[in-house]
Amino acid sequence: MSDSIVLRACGLKKSYHKDRIAVPVLRGVDLEVEQGLVTALVGRSGSGKSTLMHLLATLDRPDEGEVWFQGSRVDNASRAKRDQFRNHDIGVIFQFYHLLPELSAIENVLAPAMIGQSFFRYLKNRSENRKRAEAMLDRVGLLHRATHRPNEMSGGEMQRVAIARALMTDPKLLLADEPTGNLDTETGHDILMLLDELNRTDDLTILMITHDDEIAAGADVCWRMKDGLIEDNRAPQAAAA
Repeated sequence: MSDSIVLRACGLKKSYHKDRIAVPVLRGVDLEVEQGLVTALVGRSGSGKSTLMHLLATLDRPDEGEVWFQGSRVDNASRAKRDQFRNHDIGVIFQFYHLLPELSAIENVLAPAMIGQSFFRYLKNRSENRKRAEAMLDRVGLLHRATHRPNEMSGGEMQRVAIARALMTDPKLLLADEPTGNLDTETGHDILMLLDELNRTDDLTILMITHDDEIAAGADVCWRMKDGLIEDNRAPQAAAA
């Protein structure tokens, strides 16, 4: 694998079963994500995009195929190794935020540190963890909402908290599944501007899954998906045409 390729999927297949009937979702997907770029994966609802993201994030396992991250295979790793991969190497944001409703914004951002560190290590590093969480909230413009719970925030604010949480462990790759899909146009634009800033200033590699060709047009690379397969890989402007 080239040093410039952060993430690679090779021949991924995935089916779900309804009674005795197998419903194929991914039919042999090959995908590469290059370091330092914003890569868009675009396709209509039902094309298999979210299933692919779950496999890339090791939230699920493929029926066939492999997922490689920085030269190491991760899809067949032990549960502990996959948990470590998600908690340290990548950040994931979802369309519906997945914040814990009983926690404040800063507690949600702290969650990866709570999960990724032992109890005693977390207590030892409590002050440092808190400062990191505050810095991430400040980065997304929400430090003033640190003590607010999700039901006290707008959709755009919740998505910003989700981004801050994903950045808590300083990931090498950010996976964003329809990050603007549940937001109004103006708020969605603000989220895209924030992701673009993170890519430019922090050299954060981003794979963004979307159904919107206009959003995909802002990426450095665009992969198009249809019926569980990658159709092509081309410049965003050509893909949007």
